[in-house]
Amino acid sequence: MKRNEHSIPDASAPTSWRKSSYSGGSSGDCLEVANAAHRFVPVRDSKNPTGPAIFVSIPAWQSFVTSLGRTTP
Repeated sequence: MKRNEHSIPDASAPTSWRKSSYSGGSSGDCLEVANAAHRFVPVRDSKNPTGPAIFVSIPAWQSFVTSLGRTTP
C-alpha cells in the first residue's frame, strides 16, 4: 500500500474513535471516526482497529453525512 498524507498505517494512534449509534448488530461492519485532526476526519474499519486509517477532508465528510440524512458526524 502506498502511504500518503491522507492515511496513517496505525489507526490506534488517535484515541477518540467512535461509531454511529445506528451501527447496532454484531456483524462488525462499521466505520469508526475520530475527532477531526486539522482539516481532516480520521476514518477506520472497526474490524481492524490498528489500521490503516484514512483522513477525509471535513467538507467531504460533511457531504457524506448529509447524503445519509444525518446532520451531525
